[in-house]
Amino acid sequence: MIAGIAFYAFAAVLIASAVMVVTSRNPVHSVLYLILAFFNAAALFLIAGAEFLAMILVIVYVGAVAVLFLFVVMMLDIDFVRLRQGFQRYAPIGAVIGGILFLELVFVLGAWQSSGQAEGLRLNAMPEGVQNTVAIGRVLYTDYVFLFQGAGLILLVSMIGAIVLTHRDRVRSRRQDIEAQVTRRTQLDMANVPVGASIGELGILRPPVAEEKPKLVAHDGHGHHGGHH
Repeated sequence: MIAGIAFYAFAAVLIASAVMVVTSRNPVHSVLYLILAFFNAAALFLIAGAEFLAMILVIVYVGAVAVLFLFVVMMLDIDFVRLRQGFQRYAPIGAVIGGILFLELVFVLGAWQSSGQAEGLRLNAMPEGVQNTVAIGRVLYTDYVFLFQGAGLILLVSMIGAIVLTHRDRVRSRRQDIEAQVTRRTQLDMANVPVGASIGELGILRPPVAEEKPKLVAHDGHGHHGGHH
């Protein structure tokens, strides 16, 4: 009874927060509603007995992705008034794309059929002594180990590509000079520097400062010199 009430409560909050993510005009508020949706989805996973998925959802999506979105949106300082100026011009294109996606969802849901063994698997008792995390780890690293490693490789390549695109054509970025580091002097010169010595006494000469020439002021013939007292 309590689990059913909790399920419907978290599901209602999840649907409401998902709607607010789409309909909210402020992107910062949308990200905050997205974080709320992730927390409620994690609670639904806990009720279903999938505690590993719940913790992954909170740690990865809320702790990394959603917080990253929030900081990016707050730091970009986007002019939303200027961004909404072309909304009406692109509204028909967006409506067409949305209609296509809706039809695809209808076709997928219409062609979906439940397996005959699904009901029996749902009613089977869970094996004793095997936790969800252990079971998922066995499946990932035995049956789907190549797919799992391939997904990690794709993420690694995308991360390297993002770093390369970020540092491309940046003159002000400091680069490592390997030749200068290898050919540097390995000996250090020791000098006895007296206390209070000036820069000139140590042999460090500053570049000469160009002296400014005095500006000549032109006087007309109506000056006060040679006047009468």
